[in-house]
Amino acid sequence: MNAAAYERVRRNPKFQQLVAARNRLAIQLSIVMLVIYYGFILLVAFAPEVLGASLAGGVTTVGIPIGILVIVSAFVLTGVYVSKANTTFDSLTGEILKETK
Repeated sequence: MNAAAYERVRRNPKFQQLVAARNRLAIQLSIVMLVIYYGFILLVAFAPEVLGASLAGGVTTVGIPIGILVIVSAFVLTGVYVSKANTTFDSLTGEILKETK
């Protein structure tokens, strides 16, 4: 693509809509992940007895499944972004490219 084509894409209202939607989703998912992660860290720092409590009277503590949930939530949030990118964002990108040719 040449500079004129890039400029046509940048001026396209659908491109601006795509950028805004992508940024909005990225910020929302980042905030959710930060709340989950820092919530876990704050729990470790200020209420370690909660995480250290035995789960069902066994050796496993409450902290193990919560820690696993923190990791799994990162994968789930990544999946949400990829799903949105593969559907909405890709279709908008295709429309933009068709309009700017």
